[in-house]
Amino acid sequence: MASVVLRKELECSICLTLYTDPVTLRCGHNFCRVCIDRFLNTQDGSGVYSCPECREEFLDHPALKKNITLCNVVENFRSTHPHQEEITGIHCTYCIHSPVPAVRSCLHCEASLCDNHLRVHSKGPEHVLTDPSTSLETRKCSVHKKILEYYCTEDAACICVSCSLAGEHRGHRVEMLEEASEKKKKKLRNVLQKLITKRKKTEERVRSLEERKRKAKKKSSGEAERVTALFIDIRRRVDDLEKRVLSDISWQEKEESLSLSDVIRNLEIKKAELSRTMRYIEELCNMTDPLTVLQDPDIGDLCDPEEEEGDEGTGGHDGGEDTGGHDGGDEDRWGHYGGDRGAELISHISHTLSAMIRDINVIFHVQDPADILLDVNTAGNNLLISDDLKTATWTEITQNRPETAERFQYIQVMSGRRFTSGRHYWDVEIRGSGWWSVGMCYPSIDRGGQSDIGDDNKSWGLCGVCNNLYSVRHDNNKIPLPLGISSDRVRIYLDYEAEQLSFYALCDPIRHLHTFTAAFSEPLHAVLCVHDGSIKISGGAERNRKRRRICLETDDLIA
Repeated sequence: MASVVLRKELECSICLTLYTDPVTLRCGHNFCRVCIDRFLNTQDGSGVYSCPECREEFLDHPALKKNITLCNVVENFRSTHPHQEEITGIHCTYCIHSPVPAVRSCLHCEASLCDNHLRVHSKGPEHVLTDPSTSLETRKCSVHKKILEYYCTEDAACICVSCSLAGEHRGHRVEMLEEASEKKKKKLRNVLQKLITKRKKTEERVRSLEERKRKAKKKSSGEAERVTALFIDIRRRVDDLEKRVLSDISWQEKEESLSLSDVIRNLEIKKAELSRTMRYIEELCNMTDPLTVLQDPDIGDLCDPEEEEGDEGTGGHDGGEDTGGHDGGDEDRWGHYGGDRGAELISHISHTLSAMIRDINVIFHVQDPADILLDVNTAGNNLLISDDLKTATWTEITQNRPETAERFQYIQVMSGRRFTSGRHYWDVEIRGSGWWSVGMCYPSIDRGGQSDIGDDNKSWGLCGVCNNLYSVRHDNNKIPLPLGISSDRVRIYLDYEAEQLSFYALCDPIRHLHTFTAAFSEPLHAVLCVHDGSIKISGGAERNRKRRRICLETDDLIA
């Protein structure tokens, strides 16, 4: 009631609604700016202006000053009573002198009533009362001008009694408006309950996906940190490798330089000696006294240069042509260092970097895992193959599969997919196995007898037993792996063009076990061998199926 009184004080006396941009006249009364402007404009030409409320006259057009305080009060009222204007915006039809908010409307009289007029209003059945409304004509039949009392279920329309008895809805099944309304409300409540349940499921799904998104973000952040740390280590290792190689080249250059400097110094000494001997011989040749020439004591040593050169050549240091040959030998050694030795260093660097890149590919999943499906037609009769063709389980019960040339006679099975190029990886999970083998093989592998993976030159395998003893095999050569490997998950990585097959233990961090290098001459198939346990292949299409399932579940919720 207090809000109604307050609202009355905040109404413009001209439009009878809440003030809009209220302004004040000199007499102190307030009006909406638009309302008082319109009212004063109607008085233009008369020479006298007056207040529409107190009738005070003004000799000139009154100044309109905005009432800031009243404007703030009105705005505050609107914000705190958002429905008040809607409720009280309909006034009593019979309160002519002062507008009073209506509390009910009569459909029969087409009038709105305040509390006072409602008490004296007729209580006859034809006087149907509703909430206050300004569109009372919509509550009556447009044809018969009677109150809409019924609902035609066949035409889904609200009708009056005349429409039901003699109008176009005659003979149709009708219901009272209240009854039809309750039925519709019941249906709407059922729909609402379904929508609430559906929204709840959607919210739960959103929370679940947000949690998965958070975990994925956390995992991605962790992997990013690992990648950063790995590349920091790679750069450090590459820098160390560069320094070692450059140091080796510098050391070799110094060694060769010192060796050649010694040879050059000896040759320069020999050259000086030869120059002195040549000058002495020239002096003898220029003498005119034959006796002096013939009596020279060193003349015998100078008359046989070939013998001297031969002796020096035998020594392998000084002397004419042999010394030249020695120089050439030093140059050959330098050339050998600059050629073969340089190629060897470059090859070492290339292999080191290739190994780094291979490990990065394996650890951080540069490509998606290969979709490996087991071929039941190759499975031994003591292996059960799951429906999704991803798991091989050992069983004592013979499966009695038909004997064919492609079936293993031992507890082995290989994949239907073969690899002839590219880089691929796939993971396996070993469950409670006494012993097992995983690897790759040629399709021409011998499938009879009791041979295991790696017992011939057509297969490569990683073998393990329950006490975590690992080994790798190929061509019946067994290489034991270090102790301390504890992981029930293994990754097989194939780089066909690089002719490499690698095995990794999927522990934290991932551990490289062994890499085979072979010139592959046939396509390769994945192959499993298991006793007293099972091996499950993970990766491949599984990830795509999960993504599709998420999309389908989300679509179902939206639908």
